[in-house]
Amino acid sequence: MIIVIIPLAVLLIFILNPRIPVVGGHIQAGFIITGLIALLMGGVYHPGEWILAWLDGVSRIAWVIGLTIFGSIYAETQVEMGTMDTVIQALRSVFGYSPKGFIVAVVIAITIAGSLLGDAIAASTVIGVLVIRSLADMELSGEQISATIVMGACLGSIMPPISHAAILASSLVKVAADPVLNICYLTVGICLFICCLYVANAFVKVRALPEDLIPREPIGRILAKGWTNLIPMTVLIVLVVARAAFRFDPVTGWVTRLADFLRISSVMREEANPIVLNILIVMLVSFLYPKVRGKLGAVVVRGLQNVRVSLTIQISAGLMLGAFYRAGQIDAVYRIARSLNQTILKLGGSAALCLIGMLTGSQTTAQNSIFSFFGPAMVELGHDPVHVAVAGAHLALSGQGLPPYDLTTFVVAGLVGGILGQKVSPLKSMLYSSVVCACFLIVGAIFLNIY
Repeated sequence: MIIVIIPLAVLLIFILNPRIPVVGGHIQAGFIITGLIALLMGGVYHPGEWILAWLDGVSRIAWVIGLTIFGSIYAETQVEMGTMDTVIQALRSVFGYSPKGFIVAVVIAITIAGSLLGDAIAASTVIGVLVIRSLADMELSGEQISATIVMGACLGSIMPPISHAAILASSLVKVAADPVLNICYLTVGICLFICCLYVANAFVKVRALPEDLIPREPIGRILAKGWTNLIPMTVLIVLVVARAAFRFDPVTGWVTRLADFLRISSVMREEANPIVLNILIVMLVSFLYPKVRGKLGAVVVRGLQNVRVSLTIQISAGLMLGAFYRAGQIDAVYRIARSLNQTILKLGGSAALCLIGMLTGSQTTAQNSIFSFFGPAMVELGHDPVHVAVAGAHLALSGQGLPPYDLTTFVVAGLVGGILGQKVSPLKSMLYSSVVCACFLIVGAIFLNIY
């Protein structure tokens, strides 16, 4: 047990104590140092073995990294094309004739943006900035505006097709992501419904919309003017639905056959993940648009810059993950798990997963540090890996959004305060948005108890 406790204790010390010289507070450094300590404690001393462990760990989450890169570039193409502007206008024309309908349209629009961006902070900053003044005109406080944006963005970050939380959880328990994502459509849909009811009834106090917020055009006219911007998104929806509902997926099969023909299947099969390929296809479709094609270099650069931090965290986590497998920490947890009461394991693992999310403000950190042990242990004890992955994704996101350190809220609260010229309390905003965290926590607990 000591070979498990010490590396995790070191990880927490480094990422939670910014006063440590040079590396304190840096998640990437914490992952690397933890991985090296895990290797040394497991008797792995040769640097060549360390590199192999790192490559093994990165390969386990390679398609998550691929999705991060291609998904971010695709999202930038949609921003350049004005896709989300069309979506927001269309939603407002359907829901936005009343104050409650308007805020529901805002939450749904930000959720859609998050599902395309796969990242709560990106969705908050790209789309949230467009609605801050409108929500202020409806007399919402700065904290309520921040919470509304954060809740929509967090819902979107776990909503397929680009759901880093669900995909990472699937990778860590070695299960196909498709069934996990299919369940997430339902769970996030229910959470979205509850969130819309909450913000519409708890935040909205005005009885009528300000004149400038009343939609000017019907949805038919909006779609007639902007339908071309929606083609890539529509292609993505068709590909996702075809695979999920009809199990029709010609793209992956074509790439696999090409890999076999070229005898490079060991490389291409890893990248032939259907979700990554679908995103890659719609990204290439978006490149055909003159708006995107004329600024292709800038679009790609912005896309990569948006995920620079996420990529370094994932690559650093690869060393820790590979070290845990090579040095014996995962096997040690398996042995411990078999000797524990399942109820104790569930409660302890869930609490640790949420706690790390709360302390670091990152579901990625929580999953890589805790779920890499906890998830496989639950599967080893006979739980359905699909249900374990669903639970892990939701529990990690629940912790991420709770006080004291929800990074998304800190970013959004600062953005709202800057635009409105007022002080916005991040802590109060976190308390407002804890409703959606409670929804995630309940979903995680339910699926952790479904065998």
